[in-house]
Amino acid sequence: MFDQIIIKVLLIGAFVIFGLILLRPGGSARNQAIRTITLLLLLVAAVFAVLFPGIINDLALSVGVGRGTDLLLYAFIVVFVGNALTAVRHRRAQDAQITQLARQIALRSPEHPQDPTPDGEL
Repeated sequence: MFDQIIIKVLLIGAFVIFGLILLRPGGSARNQAIRTITLLLLLVAAVFAVLFPGIINDLALSVGVGRGTDLLLYAFIVVFVGNALTAVRHRRAQDAQITQLARQIALRSPEHPQDPTPDGEL
């Protein structure tokens, strides 16, 4: 149990960082740049893992994971959860924007219900 403390701390730390990022408002150009750089680093790490699987196994053992494939699985889970949380945040922002636009349109062009009969006759 104690030999897995490093990977547990790393995974929990990654989730805490994702949570803090999601609590920050807006999606500035700086945040977009950080996401792009992170994606590029993940791609480089994936190529590195394919070319040098022995090093990935050694890295996995050093952080308390039995195999390199398990370490890669954990990393992909972290990336997936981060991506899912970011997508949810983006979706909520879009929903709020659509709601605001719909309200503005409704206030600018109110439609009155039409009478079912002409001139209100029964």
